[in-house]
Amino acid sequence: MIKVGIVDDHPIVRAGLRHFLSVNVDMRMVGEAASGREAIELVRTTELDVLVMDLSMPGQSGIDALAMIRAKAPDVGILILSGYPEEHYAMNLIRQGASGYLNKECDPIEIVNAIRTISLGRRYITPAVAELLARQLDRKDDAAPHEQLSEREFQVFLKLANGETAGDIAHTLSLSVKTVSTYRTRLMEKMSLSSNSDLTYYALKNKLID
Repeated sequence: MIKVGIVDDHPIVRAGLRHFLSVNVDMRMVGEAASGREAIELVRTTELDVLVMDLSMPGQSGIDALAMIRAKAPDVGILILSGYPEEHYAMNLIRQGASGYLNKECDPIEIVNAIRTISLGRRYITPAVAELLARQLDRKDDAAPHEQLSEREFQVFLKLANGETAGDIAHTLSLSVKTVSTYRTRLMEKMSLSSNSDLTYYALKNKLID
């Protein structure tokens, strides 16, 4: 029996997934969460095989939670189920430890197939993600600026682009304000940008934020 947890801030999405997964005799829903912070607590208190997690949630997002979940429960598979197309986040998140990435517009049966694959300790790579991987290997030097950021730089970048202050980010990520400022300087250099408004424009243009 595959023990599954669901993390999404929309109750209707959790209910839909719960209902759909319940018809599969090899799967059992063992817990739910509505934020990244709750997801970390769910992993800490519940025995899971696969965690199905959204990205955009209030407070601590799925991106923020991913690294902590990986550290606390390295054997739990993490399937990202997001409203953002694969080209926007998939490569970064798979590098950061996600076991698979699906767009919410996918066929529901693909979610089941992904959970089964990930429960075996394997990654679930869709044709769209495989194409992104191949393109990245073919033109490594031409990778988008945000794809060259480290995991933590990418987190800080998204929060700055969303208008959060260094103090807000430091509190959410349990860092000092000075450390956040260092990440900001580093990512600005890597992306050849000069201000927070440049970051916001870049993120909107590349559909990394709404």
